[in-house]
Amino acid sequence: QVQLVESGGGLVEAGGSLRLSCAASGTPFSINTNTMGWYRQAPGKQRELVARITSGGSTDYADFVRGRFTISRDTAKNTVYLQMNSLKPEDTAVYYCNVPRFLGNQYWGQGTQVTVSS
Repeated sequence: QVQLVESGGGLVEAGGSLRLSCAASGTPFSINTNTMGWYRQAPGKQRELVARITSGGSTDYADFVRGRFTISRDTAKNTVYLQMNSLKPEDTAVYYCNVPRFLGNQYWGQGTQVTVSS
């Protein structure tokens, strides 16, 4: 079992910044040996991949956030971050932390709301 708890969402003006956190727990899960991802889902839209970081530390971004968002991790804290800069109203969504596969299962956090006002 893996538990993912997101935090850091909120209301921000366009052009502003937020940093999301995803604290992972569960034995023997470690972010150091697993790919982690951030997804988002806006009202009426499908959930979409925002960014991910592999066990080796490689990162990948959706085109719509590349250059504005940065995914990182603190292995000592078993926490993954999403630094979001130059936010736009279209970034408004619920952001979810994801473990795509661990011992045959996929895991999601409960989500954190990000609202960007124009």
